[in-house]
Amino acid sequence: MPNSRIIKKYPNRRLYDTEISKYVTLNDVRQLIIEREPVKVLDAKSKEDLTRSVLLQIILEQEEDGEPIMSAEMLEQLIRFYGDPFQHNFANYLENSVKLIAEQRAKVRSQLQQAADPFALMTSLANRNMEVFKEMQDGLFKKVMPSPLSKKDK
Repeated sequence: MPNSRIIKKYPNRRLYDTEISKYVTLNDVRQLIIEREPVKVLDAKSKEDLTRSVLLQIILEQEEDGEPIMSAEMLEQLIRFYGDPFQHNFANYLENSVKLIAEQRAKVRSQLQQAADPFALMTSLANRNMEVFKEMQDGLFKKVMPSPLSKKDK
């Protein structure tokens, strides 16, 4: 990932954020992900990329703590796909499905925010009212004011 935030993982399982020069928790890394900050986790000694395993660890904690996304039955099905000839196709399908759901969620949130923002709504209504008023005013002036004389009338 270009311009990823580098997190080093030490043998004692501590995570160190190199950008802010501070030890962080899995929850801090989770928050970076939520904020769409690209993150790359590296083993402090070997420089091995541990990003996937840390992300899976975050998912595991989320599944254990709150309302799980994945049922036991779904996890069993996922396990069965490993080594299956359709593993690659399923992985692509799953990734594209999650992207599509995320895009739809973002659109709905955007529409809700626009509708929920009273200032934006009032501004939009005021602009529309000004357009209608100007159209009415132009129509009124055309009826009241004589039209400019054409060359023929001079």
